Amino acid sequence: MVKKKMIQEQHWIKKIKRNGHHESANQLISKYYQEIYGFVYKQTMDADTSLDLTQEIFISVLQSIHRFKNERASFRTWLYRVATNRVVDYYRSRNYKYRNYTSPLEDEDVQDQNDFVLSLEYKEDIEKITGLINQLETVSQEIIRLKLFGEYTLQEIAEMVQAPLSTVKTKYYKALKEIKKKMEEDHDA
Repeated sequence: MVKKKMIQEQHWIKKIKRNGHHESANQLISKYYQEIYGFVYKQTMDADTSLDLTQEIFISVLQSIHRFKNERASFRTWLYRVATNRVVDYYRSRNYKYRNYTSPLEDEDVQDQNDFVLSLEYKEDIEKITGLINQLETVSQEIIRLKLFGEYTLQEIAEMVQAPLSTVKTKYYKALKEIKKKMEEDHDA
């Protein structure tokens, strides 16, 4: 069954590469849309931003699909690399920085005060962690994002970033240690 799905996916990709086949593009996007949206949402904690970024990711994927080489990695792996890079670019952008400074609290929908407080605390923690991840060097950012938000194993990540497993482990655990240290410093301050 898995093999049949992979063959179908490869068929869609060939059709898209050959003549921009719209139905194949729709099928490919439909297959991964929710998964990529979830990956992005876990990092932004904002539905509108996640929708926008997910759309941008798939536009980018379709525009650059001719560069996808099936022998290097699976389409899903390549898609996650594109998504990770787009999220990193978003957090580096002026739009993010401007939005972060101007987002009023009144825009939040308050239905249950306790749920709102928990949601706000969780969102603040995610934003703090994401901010710390954004301060890491690019390869470490990619590894952390794929592990924490994409839920890949370190072995899968090593294959995705084309680096030795030992390097990925070192960068991952070093980045976690840095994030934990900075979170503790912020908590103690």
